[in-house]
Amino acid sequence: MQYTPESDSEDELPPGWEERATLAGEVYYVDHVQSRTQWTHPRTGKSKAVSDKLPFGWERQILEDNKVVYIDHQNKRTTFTDPRLAFAQEIQESGDQQFRQKHDASTTALQVLHGLDMTGKVALVTGGSSGIGFETARALALHGCQVIIAARNEKKAQDAIQRIVKERASAKLSFLHLDLSSFDSVLQFTKRLKIVHPVADYVVLNAGVFGLPYKLTDDGLEYIMQVNYVSNFYLVRLLFKNQMLKPGSCITMITSESHRFAPVTSLDSIDGLASFNPLPSQFVSVDQYNISKLFMLLFAQCIHTEYEKYGIQCRAVHPGNLIWSQLAKSWWLYTIIFFLVRPFTKSAEQAAGSVVFSLCSPDLKQLKEFVYINNCFPSRPSDHVEDTRYAAKLWQATNKLLESKNRL
Repeated sequence: MQYTPESDSEDELPPGWEERATLAGEVYYVDHVQSRTQWTHPRTGKSKAVSDKLPFGWERQILEDNKVVYIDHQNKRTTFTDPRLAFAQEIQESGDQQFRQKHDASTTALQVLHGLDMTGKVALVTGGSSGIGFETARALALHGCQVIIAARNEKKAQDAIQRIVKERASAKLSFLHLDLSSFDSVLQFTKRLKIVHPVADYVVLNAGVFGLPYKLTDDGLEYIMQVNYVSNFYLVRLLFKNQMLKPGSCITMITSESHRFAPVTSLDSIDGLASFNPLPSQFVSVDQYNISKLFMLLFAQCIHTEYEKYGIQCRAVHPGNLIWSQLAKSWWLYTIIFFLVRPFTKSAEQAAGSVVFSLCSPDLKQLKEFVYINNCFPSRPSDHVEDTRYAAKLWQATNKLLESKNRL
């Protein structure tokens, strides 16, 4: 795999040339000097293609003189230039998996999705009522996707939905209750979801907690670990069990660069009792958070490895460090720290950029291997993730835990 920064200089057309596209999405080139056309770029010699559909909010009209014009209904403007050409992609030759960087840490979710029409797609976003989850849900909904916001607080979720609908009246969003601290809630959520949306195109597992003191859930597990990892594991297993994912579906799990600092020193460290339910004397809140994020990354690797052959992909994403969100309000000291660094960190809109990039980037869809995303770019995770024995051990331990709770 080769990752190279984006460069448009070689893509510039020589004087007298024009780029066009057929209705089917084939890009061709017109040489007005010699009055001829060709299918390959006159400089690079490569072929390109675009979607056979216009970007979201655009319409094609043919005038009486047979000229074609394009109408941008969102910005209320008309042009003779085919808007699809702004998103033309080089056709990769067999075996050529070159990845060019087109976005970075400052790119927002709306910028990543610019021009994409997601009408007819269904997305599930946990924790979508605030922060990164809200900006993810907002960007998807504003591009035509039908979004289900899964959250504990219905009022906050409905307020979030109204903010998006106020921005675009045609946006389609709904709320379903989900409390990740309860296995029963996860089970009831999937049953309701199966009724209203039997299949999801995108699943964003964003909800999580940080900096909480030691406490147990009603299921007898340490709270941070169940909310951040075990219940997400259970939720995904139920989605597959109920056939709610299909070829082309993508799951994105929100993790963190802090997974590198998880106190997991060996395979023996991944033990159901010690990791999922430590004794109060063994509990360190930050360590438990880091372990939960490492486990989410390992879980994402397991899901991708197991289901990519069926056309279902799974990504792990680090959205950014110390993003101002609900996590900052878990303790007064964290609130102060997050507030002080806020001018130097990403905004929630920028953090959501990597999330929607992991779901919708056409460049990522061609990759077969598991990908960890940081700043809208494939990055190398910790050695624990690259050693597949850790993921296999965690998979086994988590299934054993859920079986002991009569959940599988």
